[in-house]
Amino acid sequence: MTADVPGHGMPGPEAPAAIPAASGTAPDGEWLRVHPASPFVRGWVALAAIFFFFGRDMFERMLQGRPVFEQELAGRAPWLVAGGGIVLVVTVVGFILTWYFTKYQVSEGYVRVNSGFLFRQQRQARLDRVQAIDIVQPLLARIFGLAELKFEVADAGESAVKLAYLRMDEARQLRATILARAAGVVPDPARPLEAQPEAPEHQVLSVPPSRLVGSLLLSEQSFFVVLGGVASVILSAVTENRGFYFYLIPAALGLAASYWGSFNKGYNFTAAISPDGIRLRYGLLDTQAQTLPPGRIQALRVSQPPLWRIFGWYRIQVNVAGYGILGSDGEASPRTTLLPVGKLPDVMSMLALVLPDPGTPEPGRVFAAGLDGLDSDGGFVTTPRRARFLAPLGWRRNGFAVTGTALLIRSGRWWRQLVMVPHQRTQSMALHQGPLARRFRVADLVLHTTTGPVAARLTQAGLDEARTLFDEQSARARLARKRQTTEQWLAAVGGPAVAVERAPVVEPVETSPAETPVETNHQQEGTNRG
Repeated sequence: MTADVPGHGMPGPEAPAAIPAASGTAPDGEWLRVHPASPFVRGWVALAAIFFFFGRDMFERMLQGRPVFEQELAGRAPWLVAGGGIVLVVTVVGFILTWYFTKYQVSEGYVRVNSGFLFRQQRQARLDRVQAIDIVQPLLARIFGLAELKFEVADAGESAVKLAYLRMDEARQLRATILARAAGVVPDPARPLEAQPEAPEHQVLSVPPSRLVGSLLLSEQSFFVVLGGVASVILSAVTENRGFYFYLIPAALGLAASYWGSFNKGYNFTAAISPDGIRLRYGLLDTQAQTLPPGRIQALRVSQPPLWRIFGWYRIQVNVAGYGILGSDGEASPRTTLLPVGKLPDVMSMLALVLPDPGTPEPGRVFAAGLDGLDSDGGFVTTPRRARFLAPLGWRRNGFAVTGTALLIRSGRWWRQLVMVPHQRTQSMALHQGPLARRFRVADLVLHTTTGPVAARLTQAGLDEARTLFDEQSARARLARKRQTTEQWLAAVGGPAVAVERAPVVEPVETSPAETPVETNHQQEGTNRG
């Protein structure tokens, strides 16, 4: 199962001498500024608050035909206007200083951002450790044709570097330049200042709005809200107390807000593949474009709620270093969603992008067994029959399978899940066994990856099988890491030169964000087995 895409259209990796900046004319190392309107786009709320505070009463009086200033305030009117003007001027001057002291630079394998005029701050990210690059356009930024760039690196609890705001064409150009440098591609030596072209892409799938709406109506939260509504009606009829209906109001408001947030973030979702990696675009009011370079996904989960089984829908979520679980607003991060809702062909297409080499000659049969199979379908090893009382419904589903490139963990009879962890992404492992599990001679095997929504846990595996998997997965992870040759994925794929005419195949290059070596963790965890 492979994904063939057009070539990047750039020469192969060599020691770079220069790299163009966002505009494509600045030499490597030059400090550049963001767009002058950036602080006003970010701080428009402050300006709106000033105008509201000082202008609300005057505006109301004008609408009512009353004097703008009452007689008792007429003497203080000049002072009020002067005070409002001073506050406005100080705010605008602060915005200008913020813009003046915010600069960015791409040089020596790093992207750096300096900001602040009272409290200075410099943030930087290594280009070869870039996990993902996002282009974000809030509604106001879209109106002015601006965009924000976010660079995610390993071990970052939040975006390591943010550039807000650049012109949209500059943001796309800078993203292409940084991804090209991270991939090991340099400009033509004869034209070192020429801007790098954006890599071509091939669209893989898109999510229709009707399917997105249907998935929200059939989601788990809808099920529980409907269940709560039925319970309220029954209790109201039995007790003749209409107060139970009031409990539905906050639930309905919360559900509506959740629906709107999910629809707004998942609208017009499209996925494409390019030599830069997987490109995702989505959003109704606030749009976002993600680029996940090859090999940066640490773990993947395909899930299917019970009601989605009616239409054969699935959801895919991933762990990516730097993304975490929650977004900046405290809600579930949409950036960890690789596919909000899709059918089986869509799932197989996305799996082909994440894991071009599935490590098995029959990927369709293995993955289908992971999604819908039971017992030993597809070569899965399930919970032994002696432990069926611990999971009466799920023991035939709970299991694992190993391919040459990844470990697959299957679970859930009603809420079905398939978790995939590439071997080189296994950071550490642990065997867990409680008193009841010891009685039935089963154990749980936990694989640790980066923080994210995907938890790789094999539940209730036979004790002998779990111990064997523990040792063998340790060896597979070590071997996968030893095969790693470079952080630059096009260098590994294309060799010394990647010509325009020869399109590289996107392969799962073993890149290594700042992670703990798997050998050390296995030695530490191994003392806890049994």
